[in-house]
Amino acid sequence: MQNTEEKNNRNRILLIIGIIFIAATLRSPLTSVGPIISHIRDSLTISNILAGFITTIPLIAFAVISPFVPKIARRFGIELTLFFSIILLAAGIISRSLGSTTLLLIGTSLIGIAISFGNVLLPSLIKLKFPLQVGLLTAIFTLSMNFSASIGAGISYPIAENTSLGWQGALGCWSILTIIAIIVWLPQITKRKVITKVEQSTSRVKTKSLLSSPITWTVTLCMGLQSLIFYTTAAWLPEILQSQGMSADKSGWMLSLLQFAQLPVTFLTPILAGRMKDQRILVGIFSLFYLIGFAGLLSGPTSLTVLWMIFLGLAGGASFSLVMMFFNLRTRTPIEAAELSGTAQSFGYLLAALGPVFFGFLHDATASWSVPLVLFMVSAILLFFFGMHAGRNTVVSSVEQ
Repeated sequence: MQNTEEKNNRNRILLIIGIIFIAATLRSPLTSVGPIISHIRDSLTISNILAGFITTIPLIAFAVISPFVPKIARRFGIELTLFFSIILLAAGIISRSLGSTTLLLIGTSLIGIAISFGNVLLPSLIKLKFPLQVGLLTAIFTLSMNFSASIGAGISYPIAENTSLGWQGALGCWSILTIIAIIVWLPQITKRKVITKVEQSTSRVKTKSLLSSPITWTVTLCMGLQSLIFYTTAAWLPEILQSQGMSADKSGWMLSLLQFAQLPVTFLTPILAGRMKDQRILVGIFSLFYLIGFAGLLSGPTSLTVLWMIFLGLAGGASFSLVMMFFNLRTRTPIEAAELSGTAQSFGYLLAALGPVFFGFLHDATASWSVPLVLFMVSAILLFFFGMHAGRNTVVSSVEQ
């Protein structure tokens, strides 16, 4: 019996390590692009429109692929599905880095498709394998995502600018992390049982679409709005700061500061949320931080930019990790968690994909960043109202009585 317990503990540790490494591959291939987009554009002699589209392709892939992920996972098992998605991710990273415009677009598409699987399935896997430690494991999962995202945003420019590897090396180096994740995940691929006996009995119950539940839509809108804010600030924040007189180099570091400011709350928020029956107080706190940060940027002077970055980082980390927790807190079963995650990320990332383009259009139309910054504040207010509904102590209703 002791040997069995030791084996189970060892398997759980291996699974947690695997989750950490997969989570680390889900954002760094994306955040490493923005700081070196000019290098890619100049090297391949592509237009600004096409260069901007490189950052939008993954979001479109998230929107298109996410609804199909739970069905694929139920057919092949979560573990095996994740395994092949990491292989696909490695293939996308490598092909994107080969110096061809065609391969850049193909590789970026493969990356978006592959990451969609991890986005949707990891919260469900945590609920299935660690039902009593959902908050802690979600904290570890989101912290790993955001930490690697911060590293990706911080090191891609120095690699591209200061080494002989160029932009291809700055993007391609993340294939190493992905290959490590594949190796670490190998012990899990023999464990293809995704539905427990309880889940099997639940799956035979007549169900109705999660789309009929109001909670589904408020969680989805929370997902969309926090993603819109994140990806739009990642795209335009350096230029906003440069328009206020900050140097290009310093504005890049401000974006990195924002990313690193997310890390403490990214870890703490899921743990706190898991201990609360009602998460609305957390929604109120991060919404206030968003408003303070964007109001500070709107005020213009750059002397307090560090403070505004910290507020925006705290808000972004808390909102992202809380939405990840909603997938588990607002559902009864791992299957429901996967379906809610797929639905919310599909519609949510579609909304997020429009953000950088629309905010850029507003800037061009008004020749100012004031209107886009006001719209950031409006987005934060809407996130507050939808989050207050999603934060209530209730669950989606997918089972017909």
